[in-house]
Amino acid sequence: QLQLVESGGGVVQAGGSLKLSCVANVRTTGTAAMAWFRQAPGRERDVVATTNWNGGITRYADSVKGRFTASRDNSRNTLYLPMNSIKPEDTAVYYCAACPCSSPPTSAGGYRFWGQGTQVTVSS
Repeated sequence: QLQLVESGGGVVQAGGSLKLSCVANVRTTGTAAMAWFRQAPGRERDVVATTNWNGGITRYADSVKGRFTASRDNSRNTLYLPMNSIKPEDTAVYYCAACPCSSPPTSAGGYRFWGQGTQVTVSS
């Protein structure tokens, strides 16, 4: 059973940076599409970035393009999300997700495996 553990969240001032990490417990990331989602209070869980099995194809939500850069290191079973120029509207719980999919879904319902989430709070 694939398990995902996120880390790196915290409190950051607007304009600052954070780097989230997501580690898988088994070596399946080489065959799994992975993604970052986020969920703010009272909001749906929205996609932030998706990557295919080797990270060669990465797509971003318009709201984070140019500021966030998702990458994965399959040798470390790890997905990363460096976040720059952070804005107050980036405040949310960030989740890592994975699925045995050839093409990464952009909706939460397309992912079978989820981490527990890590809180990112941006102060203005």
